[in-house]
Amino acid sequence: MRHFARALSRDESDARAATYAAEIEKHGFGFWAVEAPGVAPFIGFVGLRTAAFDAPFCPCIEIGWRLAFDAWGHGYATEAGRAALEYGFGDLRLSEILAWTVPANLRSQAVMVRLGMRRSAHEDFDHPKVPEGDPLRHHVLYRLTRQRTPITESPSAGG
Repeated sequence: MRHFARALSRDESDARAATYAAEIEKHGFGFWAVEAPGVAPFIGFVGLRTAAFDAPFCPCIEIGWRLAFDAWGHGYATEAGRAALEYGFGDLRLSEILAWTVPANLRSQAVMVRLGMRRSAHEDFDHPKVPEGDPLRHHVLYRLTRQRTPITESPSAGG
């Protein structure tokens, strides 16, 4: 939570988890609980969700993650992020997935790069849900587009 305004209270966290569960029920995708078998039963969440706030690129599908501090640096965000991208581009047939964070969050930006995302610097933005003047308001934007394979048409019989 280093790059967020504050940690959530237990009640806020429970409400957020209920919201994420409802999004999965409604859309068939959302933020998944992540565990590290043999290490911890819950280390955070990773997944996809619809983002719809006042920004030129919205509405869009966002990939996001938040992991407990002890889970940082073990590759969990990258591993779960790859699974989320595979699900999004494969099962959901999404054409594009976006991610964003504050410029100082170099760890998340490194995960984005490992996932194949590319920064779209000309689209960096001030997040409308963060108050003006807050040092966490400015965000950098990353994008990943589904790789399209060429469709080859077989010649039709009988001309």
